[in-house]
Amino acid sequence: METAVFQIDGLTKRYGDMLALDDATLMAGENEYISFLGPSGSGKTTLLRVIAGFEAPEAGRVYFQGRDVTNVPAHERGIGFVFQNFALFPHLTVIKNVAFGLTHGKSGLSASDIDRRSREMIEIVGLSGLEDRGVDQISGGQRQRVALARTLAMRPKLVLLDEPLGALDANLRGRMRNELRAIREQLGVTFLHVTGSENEALAMGDRVVVLDSGRLIQTGTPTEIYDHPASPSVAYFLNRFNMFDGKLSGGQFKGQFGTAPAPVATKADRDVYAVRYDRMRVLPLSAKTDRPTLKAVYIASEYLGSSIINFFDVDGRVVEMEHHLSLGAPQIFQPRQEYLLSWNPDKAIVFGQEVH
Repeated sequence: METAVFQIDGLTKRYGDMLALDDATLMAGENEYISFLGPSGSGKTTLLRVIAGFEAPEAGRVYFQGRDVTNVPAHERGIGFVFQNFALFPHLTVIKNVAFGLTHGKSGLSASDIDRRSREMIEIVGLSGLEDRGVDQISGGQRQRVALARTLAMRPKLVLLDEPLGALDANLRGRMRNELRAIREQLGVTFLHVTGSENEALAMGDRVVVLDSGRLIQTGTPTEIYDHPASPSVAYFLNRFNMFDGKLSGGQFKGQFGTAPAPVATKADRDVYAVRYDRMRVLPLSAKTDRPTLKAVYIASEYLGSSIINFFDVDGRVVEMEHHLSLGAPQIFQPRQEYLLSWNPDKAIVFGQEVH
């Protein structure tokens, strides 16, 4: 990466006996949007807090704009932080919240310059006309924008966002995804965005970093992560794969569906066969095919707007099949009827302990 805004090298953080960060190393470039994805307790928020300076690592270094800031206090790092609960001052107006850091910090700006910059940030986040409102008089989405404007008013080159959309309803989350990306591109600021939502991570990040038990287990573009998860854990976090345990041996995977060819496999700590929901096909029970099959009982469907998820019972476990409506009208299935689920084995992703 030619120009790194920040870099972490071997960060380790413990809370008692719990290892919250395990040798985390990463670099971010200028004007980049990086999404951190992982389950609760994976170390996402701890990583942001160490980068910001709110927590000190036991080992490793934090570099920002070419300078080692590991031991620099948070308020002197020049890194912005948007908290999950927004951390606004309820007794202050919108503009006074936005101006707070400039007014009480070491900005060196005059009162007129602080007012001008605050109004400029308010306009950028789309809140012009609400400057004199109390923050308890505006919506959740508007409060989120106030928190972002307050951070951007300090003109940081790096902004850390700790699940900033988690408190918003589904409609607002969708709108704010687009607005956050547009604002970041307009200002040329690097964003590090923590989320537990795989949809949010894939939709917003130029790169996605997947964490598990304090480790950065995969970094890549959304397409790379989605199409080529590096481990069963990554595939599981993406919530887009039916995953089958079994045995990989000699280029064949033996599982619940019988035996399927698996000439290519990714090294892992266990043998797992993964098929993406949208690569499953449903056939009549009497159909003949040379592809892997599972006998399944149709349970129900869920309409998601652009696609439909169909749920099937296979020997007591739920297997999902997704149909994208852009491909045409969906199949109609009868409740409690048996069908065959099938897929192209070349499209499966195989993980194994023995990979040649």
